[in-house]
Amino acid sequence: PQGLGSFEAVAHLTEWRPDVIVVAAFGQFVPTAVLELPPHSCLNIHPSLLPKHRGAAPIPSAILAGDPVTGVTVMRMDEGLDTGPVLAQVECTIAPDDTTATLTTRLADMAADLVLDTLPRWTAGEIPEQVQNEELATLFGHLAKEDGRLDWSNSAVHLDRQVRACDPWPGAYTTWQGQRLKVLRAQVLPDWIGDGQPGQVVPAGEGMGVVTGQGLLVLLEVQLAGKRPLPAGVFARGQRDLLGGLLGV
Repeated sequence: PQGLGSFEAVAHLTEWRPDVIVVAAFGQFVPTAVLELPPHSCLNIHPSLLPKHRGAAPIPSAILAGDPVTGVTVMRMDEGLDTGPVLAQVECTIAPDDTTATLTTRLADMAADLVLDTLPRWTAGEIPEQVQNEELATLFGHLAKEDGRLDWSNSAVHLDRQVRACDPWPGAYTTWQGQRLKVLRAQVLPDWIGDGQPGQVVPAGEGMGVVTGQGLLVLLEVQLAGKRPLPAGVFARGQRDLLGGLLGV
């Protein structure tokens, strides 16, 4: 429905007499009239290990935080934002090259299995509720387009997380000669020692190195506005004055 607050939406749900309501990535406020409708409550499938990463963007939030693991939570909904008691959880390792896209796919498969296992036991009264620890709660709102802009004064580790967290949306980007340059793939060069100011482009093997506030971020694949994606090394060879130049100015 366009919204659950309307009389018509609640009337439809009431007519169906649901035993339980399950939502996932629903993105709408669920009013009290709906929360109290099914005898076995309304359940939410949330892609984080609550109470960490409540809110609208838990998967990019976990990547940005550098968490080694995340997971899926099935919780009973209340009137708060992801604050209801936990019924079941399953963990998932975050790989060093995971993006929001790859992690979403993996968590979706795990969520499907978890809810199918949880529902029969929940409706049979076999699952005790676990109240969330508010002292451990974190909250992350919606991503905005501006969240994809790379600030080269940040560390290479942070920027690598930002590139992965913003894939597929809003996409990480910088600028070169006044044009937007998308950064599609990158990696941190952990032992780099060199000179340069943040944003300066330096040679880096087959890629394209960018000096950061701490360390070097090697760009592996980039896309200039209106052009096709290219390996960063190929892009660099085709751009006059790029080596030694500054990105993001």
